[in-house]
Amino acid sequence: MTASRRGGSEKGADSEKGTGSGPEGATPPPLVQSVSGKGVGKGKRVRLAPSEGDLQAAASGPLQSAPSGSDAPVPMAVDSSAAPSTSGRGPIPLADVKLPLENNTKVMCKWKDGNYYGARILERRPTPGWEGAPDAPGAWEYYVHYHKMNRRMDDWVATADFDLATVEPEVVELGPDGKPRKKSRVEDHSSDEEHGDFDPQQLREHEEFTKVKNIDVIQLGPHEMHTWYFSPFPPEYNGCKKLFFCEYSLHFFKRRSQLLRHLSKCKVRHPPGEEIYRRDNVSMYEIDGRKEKAFCQNLCYLAKLFLDHKTLYYDVDLFLFYVLCETDARGAHVVGYFSKEKASEEGYNLACILALPAYQRKGYGKLLISFSYELSKLEGKVGTPERPLSDLGLVSYRGYWTRQLLPLLMEREGSVSIRELSEQTRIKVDDIMHTLTHLNLIQYQKGQHVICAPPDLLKRLLAEAGSPGLQVDPGRIVWSPYSAERELASYRP
Repeated sequence: MTASRRGGSEKGADSEKGTGSGPEGATPPPLVQSVSGKGVGKGKRVRLAPSEGDLQAAASGPLQSAPSGSDAPVPMAVDSSAAPSTSGRGPIPLADVKLPLENNTKVMCKWKDGNYYGARILERRPTPGWEGAPDAPGAWEYYVHYHKMNRRMDDWVATADFDLATVEPEVVELGPDGKPRKKSRVEDHSSDEEHGDFDPQQLREHEEFTKVKNIDVIQLGPHEMHTWYFSPFPPEYNGCKKLFFCEYSLHFFKRRSQLLRHLSKCKVRHPPGEEIYRRDNVSMYEIDGRKEKAFCQNLCYLAKLFLDHKTLYYDVDLFLFYVLCETDARGAHVVGYFSKEKASEEGYNLACILALPAYQRKGYGKLLISFSYELSKLEGKVGTPERPLSDLGLVSYRGYWTRQLLPLLMEREGSVSIRELSEQTRIKVDDIMHTLTHLNLIQYQKGQHVICAPPDLLKRLLAEAGSPGLQVDPGRIVWSPYSAERELASYRP
């Protein structure tokens, strides 16, 4: 298929170990990822002996808090006094509301912005340290999901955050025998599209297993970050509100004192693997999941706190991890990563991607996406990210594809085929078609697809795609594509 660009009266033709560990010696079940890849580039490493000040700085304040889910879309606030019932029934009279509220109760709940939104109770727990009556308002905390919000907004709240005058009655359906029938619950999670290849039963099981965040806050170096999702840490960490991570080895601990003891012994000051890229204070490390299981599994535990992906499994051996770091005098500090399957039959050049909340809005997410395509160019392959994409991931990829494609269309004289664009950018043909269709640039005329857009429109669309963020310098990448033969040879004595 070809596309052409037409502006005014002009026509052309043609136009995304081992052990994850807490206290050293603990052996949690292995956690793994969905897709990854490997190279053998070599670069300089940073090894600095820690001073006492470094240890304190890595484990204590001043803390820099990262926003919890600040990028997520928030629906319009609702006046709880006028809120319609989502069940079609009126609310229970306030005098008839009994505490504690039951799971699955629907009620208006105050969010962090001070406004009320429709919510459903997923779980409840006794308030820590409560010594009063068990049916008193302060005796229980509730874990709620806000209607039509992403699950990363789910949170523990107090009874005082509810508008009890809006509690909805439970809807009971009767079967043919006149007995209550168990009703299959339909979730209103806005993240369901991220699990597009789950059948309804798998989706329900996934939601039931991961419905409640088990860790509230993590500390990574000087940064304190509120988590977004459940992560399958070993059972001994359940109920631990805060975890302390070593920012170099990614070992995690329940107490700051344990982290300090670990840091006094930990001599590494950068991720394992090979440094394959360095520009200014930004470095990229390639890590083989088979060779560095402990680090990669710990990275997966950490990442799952901010990713609601089905693509986190239990074997890192099949993946390569590309860890992005900010480097200073104390060492290399993890800011994000992407993983890649060593051998992807579908042609995926990226499995999971994450820029940690403390480092978001600095252009690191865009750099990670760009870097994955630079590796595809070095491999001589067309690449695409693994599906399904998260809501934020789709926005990021559309922006990247737009910024890569529109300049080529603006510069090109005459016709260009979609396949030519794919060969130049290493973007999959389907992603090119998706992007141009999303921008409303493709029309079907006289038996062929053509791009009908004057240069001014292309310039405006390019500006709306945003800045490219931090730029990758391809000349600074020192890397060789993954070779299965080379890995097989490493197994031999």
